[in-house]
Amino acid sequence: KGDTRTYSLVFSDEFETEGRSFTDGQDPRWTALDKNDYTNDALHYYKSENVRTSNGVLNITTEMKDNQYKAFNEKTKKYYLDTKHIQSGMVQGWNKFCFTGGIVEFSAKLPGKGSTGGLWPALWLLGNLARATYVGSSNWVWPFSFDNCDEGIRHQQLINACDKVSHYGMIPSVGRGAPEIDILEAMGGDPGPLPNTPIERPYFSSSLQVAPGLQKDRPLLMHQPKPGHWYEDLEYGNTTNTSLNPFFYGVTLVHKPKEYTYQSDAISANTNINESYFQSQNIYRVEWEPPNANKKGGYIRWYLNEKFLFGITGDSLNLTGALIPSEPMYLLMNVAVASSWGFPIPCPDECDCKCFDCNNPDCQCGLPTGYCDNFPSNFEIDYVRVWQAENESKHQTGCSTKDRPTELFIKGHKEEYMEDGDKEPLQSIKYGGAKCVSNLHCGGDSHGRCSERGTCVCNQGYAGSNCFAYDGFEDNPYIEQNNSLQFAKLMLPTGLVVIFSLLSIGFIASLLVNVISKHREYRAIHDDILDTQLQNNHNLVNKSTQYQSLSRPFPENKKVRTYCMIDGRLIDE
Repeated sequence: KGDTRTYSLVFSDEFETEGRSFTDGQDPRWTALDKNDYTNDALHYYKSENVRTSNGVLNITTEMKDNQYKAFNEKTKKYYLDTKHIQSGMVQGWNKFCFTGGIVEFSAKLPGKGSTGGLWPALWLLGNLARATYVGSSNWVWPFSFDNCDEGIRHQQLINACDKVSHYGMIPSVGRGAPEIDILEAMGGDPGPLPNTPIERPYFSSSLQVAPGLQKDRPLLMHQPKPGHWYEDLEYGNTTNTSLNPFFYGVTLVHKPKEYTYQSDAISANTNINESYFQSQNIYRVEWEPPNANKKGGYIRWYLNEKFLFGITGDSLNLTGALIPSEPMYLLMNVAVASSWGFPIPCPDECDCKCFDCNNPDCQCGLPTGYCDNFPSNFEIDYVRVWQAENESKHQTGCSTKDRPTELFIKGHKEEYMEDGDKEPLQSIKYGGAKCVSNLHCGGDSHGRCSERGTCVCNQGYAGSNCFAYDGFEDNPYIEQNNSLQFAKLMLPTGLVVIFSLLSIGFIASLLVNVISKHREYRAIHDDILDTQLQNNHNLVNKSTQYQSLSRPFPENKKVRTYCMIDGRLIDE
């Protein structure tokens, strides 16, 4: 609306190659998770095997399958073995492809049946400082989008504008966080009127989640907000059935001590859909314009099949001082199953609603109607594309940018971005190596070949153990001038420095005298032994020298591989 700039495609995945794997290390753009989800009362376990390409789409399968995991009892403070009965998939672009500002478009077919509750398909964006489902990375970071020094929330925002000293490459006096833009969160279930809204199920939510949130006089859940008690001047389309979402206004993130607890807000709208959205592809789009350098302006607008649904401007956020996001954000696609989404509320009489196993008759009372018949289901994404305005400084690609660096912060807190037992948050991308019998197992002649040793060798431009993925690189990366972790210099009184220096010199001198004495004793013994063994060891010395030459870790002309997030087939020659 009123935007005359020219836009160029900066990222695309068409998912047309059959059988792609998104397991960690297999794809330059995406990582499918293999871990438990501890968030939002999740009932599922994520496995990368549930995310594959087939029939020209990305397919996220949700199925009934048991997975045991290590759970923690908050009362006893002990771990125990628990089981989840649903297995699903999440694929995310964290720390691989990120962008700031632009247009995102997904074509997707929703999973299951619209008349059945329980599935929670989502297409969304998250700031790169937080990694979805890795809860430690989100603490005091998600979903902050706030850049003013406010002593009242200093303990609640980990990287805040009151900080005058730079840590982990952060820019002093700049507030940072990981805001969230939800393009789609679909809710199925029994049709019929819902309280205080014209929207019925099935519907999907479009949301901006930010912090700090409104502290007092918040709207009541399942009620429309009173005038002056919520964000105003929100925009709604007049050709779709879209209305403010009264079922979710945000969450209170409780921490101890109390001053570390903070409120987040979800500024959200619901749009009515029908069963056809679960049977065919539809286009979900968001337009994101970051604020200006003076922190003013910016907007987010959501569209369905090119029809405007809902919009938020920077002025709408004046209620709390939050901003339209300017953080590098990454893309996510997943299907969750959670007792907080589409399950009976309130819990039916004579049902404890703590059992969710379809194979246990005692659990049926707490499950949505038809829930168990909704498995397996498939969330099918035909494509995802990102455009940005040409010659627009606010539109950038990269997960760590000059204005919003993240690289050193993630390195310095990497344990928060990985599971126990992981050595690094992300594995290096593989280029071939899978077992094969023919070139077809390596993506065909154009992707790679099956070597005489029976392993895949990728052609240039392809990646993954089976060479199924298109290789990629960030074509204009921001390189931090000093990418090593820095520590503050220790300042000591001059007199103490002099005394410490004299003591150090004395210690070193004493150590040298002792070493020289020991070396002379050793030399005398060694010379006697060497005379008798020199001839016998002559051949061994030659072999050792030859071995040293062969064991160099890398050849001098080793090819350097870089990532490209632009599909080469989409670039004009």
